[in-house]
Amino acid sequence: MIELPVISEEATKRKKPDWLRVKLPVGKEYAKVRKLVDQHKLHTICESGNCPNMGECWGAGTATFMILGNVCTRSCSFCAVATGRPNEYDTDEPRRVAEAIQLMGVKHAVITSVNRDELKDRGAEIWYQTVVLTKELSPATTIETLIPDVKGNWDALYRMIEGGQEVVSHNMETVGRLYRMVRPQAKYDRSLEQIKLTKAYGKRTKTGIMLGLGETKEEVYKAMDDLVENGCDILTLGQYLQPTKRHIEVAEFIHPDLFAHYKEEGLRRGLKYVESGPLVRSSYHAERHVHV
Repeated sequence: MIELPVISEEATKRKKPDWLRVKLPVGKEYAKVRKLVDQHKLHTICESGNCPNMGECWGAGTATFMILGNVCTRSCSFCAVATGRPNEYDTDEPRRVAEAIQLMGVKHAVITSVNRDELKDRGAEIWYQTVVLTKELSPATTIETLIPDVKGNWDALYRMIEGGQEVVSHNMETVGRLYRMVRPQAKYDRSLEQIKLTKAYGKRTKTGIMLGLGETKEEVYKAMDDLVENGCDILTLGQYLQPTKRHIEVAEFIHPDLFAHYKEEGLRRGLKYVESGPLVRSSYHAERHVHV
């Protein structure tokens, strides 16, 4: 039986606290990125995931590109990305993404994807080609790849991470107890093993966890210890925000002071870098994670 967090009627109706307010995306650089994304028919997790930092990041001339389409084979209860049967497999996508990154002139590019469980290689070849072509067109650009759960297909994992990217991220998303509720098609221990194998391959490793889903402090500490034990270098912690009424409700709005405490605690427990704050998302300040 899944243990659900207790959420009061009052909690579900209350407004977001002031610290979760964000600015609307505007400005010259934002418009430039918007135009490039549209011209090259690209998907960005910034849009598909309703990221609260889209205005800030796009305003700085950066974006996180989502490859392999914008329909996911998973049905995670927290995620705003569309779920269904994907019909997009575009072998020209790596070229378009690489050219867009070159045109944008970004110093650090983040690439992610939906889950493609129906593909034998989980989309690994598209991943590999995207990184390789980006490096060919923009050799000075550093790359982080935020890769999905490969369901134990380690051959697919190694193909995904051998293109030359500097950082490989795989998000745990939540603490172990809440996995069946938050990530029903994933396994906590399997995601830890994926991080462990990525580290053993020689890559800088990174993961992200959402807070406010009903987790306890002790469970967050346990997750930190598990990550350190399995070779994770970088951890991002951010507030979960409910995308629509169909998604899992917010159990708690975590105060910024507690986020600051978690950052100190994570570093104390052995993580090399912790990005922690209410509006932090996996790709937020990603350029700072290359040389930690």
